[in-house]
Amino acid sequence: MTNTPTTLADWLDYIERQHPATIDMGLERVRAVATAMGLGAPAKRTIVVGGTNGKGSTVAFIEAIGRAAGWKVGAYTSPHLLRYNERVRIDGEDVEDAALVAAFNTVEAARGGITLTYFEYGTLAALQLFADAGLDLAVLEVGLGGRLDAVNIIDADVSVITTVDIDHAEWLGEDREAIGAEKAGIIRGWKPVILGETDPPSSVLDRAYRLGANAIRGGSDYFYEPIDAQRWRWRDVGLRMELPTPSLAAPIQLANAGAAIAALRALDRPVPRAAWAAGIAAARIAGRMQAFERDGVQIRVDVGHNPQAAGQLARALNAEVASGRTLAVYAALQDKDAASVVQALQDSVAQWTLAGLEGPRGQTAQQLQARLADTPAATAALADSVEQALQQALAQAERGDRVLVFGSFHTAAAALQWLQDHT
Repeated sequence: MTNTPTTLADWLDYIERQHPATIDMGLERVRAVATAMGLGAPAKRTIVVGGTNGKGSTVAFIEAIGRAAGWKVGAYTSPHLLRYNERVRIDGEDVEDAALVAAFNTVEAARGGITLTYFEYGTLAALQLFADAGLDLAVLEVGLGGRLDAVNIIDADVSVITTVDIDHAEWLGEDREAIGAEKAGIIRGWKPVILGETDPPSSVLDRAYRLGANAIRGGSDYFYEPIDAQRWRWRDVGLRMELPTPSLAAPIQLANAGAAIAALRALDRPVPRAAWAAGIAAARIAGRMQAFERDGVQIRVDVGHNPQAAGQLARALNAEVASGRTLAVYAALQDKDAASVVQALQDSVAQWTLAGLEGPRGQTAQQLQARLADTPAATAALADSVEQALQQALAQAERGDRVLVFGSFHTAAAALQWLQDHT
């Protein structure tokens, strides 16, 4: 490379242009570069988290509990919302630009003529940073699927599969069984796998049993249930705990926290009793029913973008005490099942505003509305951008109303940036 990038912004622009496809699933190329870099295990212990929904929150709970236990923890997640640095955290802090630049230089020097996607560059850079940091625990979130995702070059000590539902069907398959088979690719022989669903696809269970993996199932091998508004209970055969309700809102977060506890229990490394509660209380992640208030109007921002996530959003909205209407701002990528998303929320939302998203997978508000002809959003107000749609909804909202902005990471990022700039 003749003109080596020197800033993080330059590097991100460079790595975005190095492979003809945004997604090129397979492990041969990324594994070859990892070998050239001399990468091994990224930490003394590693947990890999896959699934359709709940991955980022589960990582956040594992990370927070591990840090409360006194461990040095690294977390790799994707995508980011406002800054690329959010993807790589060490000791609870996003890594600095200079560290990422140095890691990208290392990847570039090792790859030779091998082409890498944006995500593969980022994964290898994160693994290099973790290896250099001397971590007690690395928590790695799968990007897409599992079997052929770059994160799967790492042999995890514990795997987690949060949920399996229909999303990215063009890459992973058209039904839960096919998608489950892809997600199950992160399971390793004779190692524990945490299954966050009570009824996971048989393809997931089949792989676990064939590999001799210890499948630890929510609702069967460990249990979680609310006690009251401030407390909930987690239990398995050897441990029973009453814990503070997570600061992360939404009923589904109990399932995510429950899976996180089960994963750390499966590591078979002592966790001080107080660390469980401290970690649950400390866990934070942006864009998951993230709450704001503006002139008496409650605002909720969420990255939910598929029917399962929309159903969880509906339950979260219904669990809140709200005196007024819920006004939804929805913007979705063109490859998402927008009609099913709207239908999942139709009983919870009084008024819809649709917004456009830019980019190769984006669509205008008019194009989105055309796909929603048989839904309550068929007569929604339209806006060119998420920022405009949010302002329109806020102008129409009255004190006591609630505005929900959701539909993708792009949607949440635009809303969070506008709210950050206007508060």
